[in-house]
Amino acid sequence: MTILAHAETRILVQGITGREAATFTAESIRYGAKIVAGVTPGKGGMRIHDVPVFDTVRGALAAQPADAAIISVPPGVALDATREALANGLRLLVVVTERIPRRDVVQMIEAARQAGAQMVGPNSLGIISPGKTRIGMAGGAADAVRRAYLPGRVGVISRSGGMMTEIASLLTGAGIGQSTCVSIGGDPIIGATFLDLLPLYEADPETDALVIFGEPGGMMEERLAEYVEAQHPRLPIIAFVAGRFADRMQGIRFGHAGAMVNGAAGSPAAKIVRMREAGILVASRLGEIPGMVKKVMR
Repeated sequence: MTILAHAETRILVQGITGREAATFTAESIRYGAKIVAGVTPGKGGMRIHDVPVFDTVRGALAAQPADAAIISVPPGVALDATREALANGLRLLVVVTERIPRRDVVQMIEAARQAGAQMVGPNSLGIISPGKTRIGMAGGAADAVRRAYLPGRVGVISRSGGMMTEIASLLTGAGIGQSTCVSIGGDPIIGATFLDLLPLYEADPETDALVIFGEPGGMMEERLAEYVEAQHPRLPIIAFVAGRFADRMQGIRFGHAGAMVNGAAGSPAAKIVRMREAGILVASRLGEIPGMVKKVMR
């Protein structure tokens, strides 16, 4: 069992004729994902890697029913693309587009919430259910995904898509497989947080532990710690927080738009202290993660 996506999930790609989307469509198909349709206004009738292209989401779904949408469109039209997907009944949206105006992101998240949908991203590399499917472009080429990811019983949630693959590769190298891996995105405002996804992993009988990768900035890790302290979830959680040098460099952005420390709030040191107080295991180095996972899963 997986969360969010499984082997039979049917995927629609909005913006499929773009260079990036066309590339990850081809590699996702090679990996086994069921990409059934694409949408680019004005490009209806084309085929991209034998996937039919339609002018509208409605037209695409009438011909090829789908369960999830990947939104890979220019930032200025991401809000419209999200609204179109939701209006036509899609309830899992993975937004890979970067640099979407924050006001638009807030409206996208609220529209998804009102529709009862789950939005992952923006600035997400997507979701991987190893050996089953990929929604997005996490892991790169299909062969690289097969090397890095292994079916198993450990969930991974990461603010960085690249580091999600690095963690999965470390686990795979130690013989530890993954159930579902989610790149939630590094922007200040995102649709799915650690706290949003934890209950889904909790409800999955085939996930036995969870690894999270955090970054400087925001309060996501602190809110997760509050929840763990209050609710005592069944899953052991192993965390790593990047950017510890940021504690000495206030007000500077590090890579992702959300990775900025202002005062003590959002600092890696504060996040680590708070998570450890709540009983979350925090690795000092990435290489410690496989051993910590093995220990909690014995």
